[in-house]
Order: sequence, then structure tokens, then C-alpha cells
Amino acid sequence: MQLPFEAMIGLRYLRAKRRNGFISFISLISVLGIGLGVAALIIVLSVMNGFQKEIRGRILGAAAHIEVGDYQGRVANWQTLRPYLLKEPRVVAAAPFVSAQGLLSFGGSVRGAMVRGVDAGLESHVVEIGQHMIGGRMDALKPGGFGILLGDQLAQQLGVGMGDKVTLITPEGNVTPAGMIPRLKQFTVVGIFRMNMYELDSSFAMIDLHDAQVLFRLGNDVSGVRLKLDDVLAAPEVKAQLQRKLNQNAMVSDWTDMNSNYFRAVQIEKRMMTIILTLIVAVAAFNLVSTLVMVVTDKQADIAILRTLGASPGSIMSIFMIQGAVAGVLGTLFGVVFGVLGAWNIDLLVGAIEHITGSKLLSPQVYMIDYLPTDVQWPDVSMITIVSLALALCATLYPSWRAARTQPAEALRYE
Repeated sequence: MQLPFEAMIGLRYLRAKRRNGFISFISLISVLGIGLGVAALIIVLSVMNGFQKEIRGRILGAAAHIEVGDYQGRVANWQTLRPYLLKEPRVVAAAPFVSAQGLLSFGGSVRGAMVRGVDAGLESHVVEIGQHMIGGRMDALKPGGFGILLGDQLAQQLGVGMGDKVTLITPEGNVTPAGMIPRLKQFTVVGIFRMNMYELDSSFAMIDLHDAQVLFRLGNDVSGVRLKLDDVLAAPEVKAQLQRKLNQNAMVSDWTDMNSNYFRAVQIEKRMMTIILTLIVAVAAFNLVSTLVMVVTDKQADIAILRTLGASPGSIMSIFMIQGAVAGVLGTLFGVVFGVLGAWNIDLLVGAIEHITGSKLLSPQVYMIDYLPTDVQWPDVSMITIVSLALALCATLYPSWRAARTQPAEALRYE
């Protein structure tokens, strides 16, 4: 099937060796610029998607999908509340918990910790900490046994190991004639876990629910009930339903509320990076303007001859739009291929940079993880491809319109 003559001439101009080699160089730079911009945008968005997915998975490994509590800080009727919550269609597990802060002491070391009292049998169905034990077992927490599970970083900071006894000091003290004396209790380390998330591994401890109730003087009360859903993304919807069904003193929060600052920051950063890198693609795409303007100037005589042979201004405009569009397509395809390949192999690139610099690119104390995860999402790739092609097409409009206005007599006057 024969191509229209506009397409044939436009492709021929793209392939032909021009008299001015500088034009060819600028055209190549434009194509490479579009490709590098598209590749950078795909890699950055893939890394941010992977980072968000990885951190979300680690957060949900220790955090429940939904927490039901009370504005007063304690729930008295949790034995009846838990079966009621389990009747919700999307709730698959529920476990009571006690949440408090305390100081852990061993030898001369003291560290602050978030202490959670749990029922080991029920808690294992809500969170995945039991699957991340590097020492001991989660079910070693027994009522009255006063055992404790520590994050591996917290254990290292305290200098403790399995079987060691640490002292837990609570904020509430005992009033004596000598004044306020802190309440403290010795716990035996019966397990160490590693969630590969520095914030949890360095400041999180778990004890038995009954022991926590005794230590923090809660009686039979708890801080709330934690829920696991069949779909983590349904948490906001289920939260709204529970809030309507429970009394006005009930406080219902989901995992997005409990980590709202982090997820909001990631979303804002992702949007800003998308805008900034799209502008880079736009700058590279509009380099085609200067390239095509020089091509139009170089081809004045050819345009005049085509007009003399009967070519319409629309046909002349189509010739140069095709030429610019093909350059945009080539640059975009180059960027998509190298962007996807780069995103899939980002660990090799990061490893090479760390080897050259001799330092860790990501500190787990700052970024929670020590490597760059990637998640190539094809809707993002499709969006980037469409935007790049649209920008390249827009860049061809002015030079093509200028070529269509060429007057044959003026162009051939000095030929």
C-alpha cells in the first residue's frame, strides 16, 4: 500500500543527509532529549511507586487495617465489642490491645519504647510480626509470664539477647511518703523480631495483654480492638460504616489515618516530581521547534517547487508535521524502552554508585529502607507516552504552519 506523498516526503527529509550537518545534530539532540526525559520520568515514578508499596507493606505488617477505640483512651466492653465487629462482612480477624509508652532498661542502657500488650493467639491473625521473628516465637507471650518481644535494633541498643531480663518503667508512678516512685517490672526477652523498618525495629516492644493490663492498671479494660480486612484498600469505607454504627464516643481510625502524614508527603512528592520531569520532557520536545524551523529554512526551494507543482498549504504543513512527529515517536519509544529497563534494573545502578562512592546511598535510619524498590505501573507508562507524543506534536505546529505560508516566488527569487 503506497503512502501519501506528504508522508513519503516527510520521511525522506528525516532520512536524507542534509547539506547543513548542524541541523542533523540538533535533530538528534532533540530525539535524545525527549528519550532521556521520558526515561527519567518513568524511572522516578517507578521508584516512588515501589517505595510507597514497600513501606505500606511494612507498615501493615505491624499495624492493623482498622483500630476501634474510645476517646477516653480505654474500652471496657471489648469482650462484647469484638464479636460484634467480627460480624462485619469485610472483617476477617479482630484482636484487643493495650498501647502505652515506657522506658526499657538493661545494665546502663535506657531506651524509650512503644509498648503494646496483645493476646498472642489473636494478634497473629491481625498482623504479621510472628512471621518476622529471628529469635523465639510470638506465642511465647503467656499471661503472668512477663515475657517481652523486642525489635532487633532495640535489642542491640540495649545489648540484650534471648533470655535476658529487662526492666520496663512506666510513666505512671506510685505515690509514697517519700514522693512519686516510678512503677517498674522485670520482663524476660522471649523473642526478637525484624520488620526491616527502622522505626519499628528500634522502638517497638510487645508484651502479653494480661500483663499489660496489670502493669498499666487497666483492670479488664483495653486500649481498643484491632481489625484485619479482606481488602486493605477498603479500610476507609469500612471505617465510615463502623463510625456510623458505633456510639458517638467510639474512635475509629484506619491505616491511612495512622500514617496520614507519610502517605500525604509521598503523594505530594510524586505529583511535584511528575510536574518537574514533565517540564523537562516539554523542553526537549520543543527543541523540535528550532530543528524544524531550520529545516524549513533549508528547504525553501523544495517547498516552492512543491507549491508550483500544485501542493496545497495543508500538504506542506503535513510534510513537516510528519517529520517532527516521527522524531517525537522515536524519542518517546527510546525513552520508554530505556526507562522500563532502567526501572527494572535500578538495583544494579544503585549498587554501582555505592561501589564507586564507597558509601550507602540510602540510610535506613532516615529512609526506613536501605535499597530502592521499583514498581513499574503501566498506566503511568501509558500516561507518560501520551503526554510526550502530544508535546512533540504541539512542537511541530508552528514550523509547519510557517512552511505552509512560504510564497513560491519569494523562495525562488535567489535560486
